[in-house]
Amino acid sequence: MPIYEYLSESPEDPERSCRICRQGFELRRPVDRPALEQCPLCRFPVRKVISKVNTPRIAKPLSVSDAKSAGFTVLERRDQGVYEKL
Repeated sequence: MPIYEYLSESPEDPERSCRICRQGFELRRPVDRPALEQCPLCRFPVRKVISKVNTPRIAKPLSVSDAKSAGFTVLERRDQGVYEKL
C-alpha cells in the first residue's frame, strides 16, 4: 500500500485545522480508495500533497569487477542470441 501525505486546506488558520493536519500527516491507504477530503481527527478539509520520490543515486557506472564482487553474473554478447560469461 502506498503512503499518502495530507495537509490542511488552511494551515495558517488555527480555527480551521487541528495541530496534526496543520503540520501535515502521512496515511497508508490502498490505491483504489479515493483521497481523503477531511482530517480524521478534526473533520476539517485536507488536501493530498505530491511528495518527492526517493530514487537511489549512482555516482559512477558499475565496472565488471564491481558487479562480480557484488555477486552478479556478467555476460557479454558475442553473436545474435549468444552470450559468454566473463
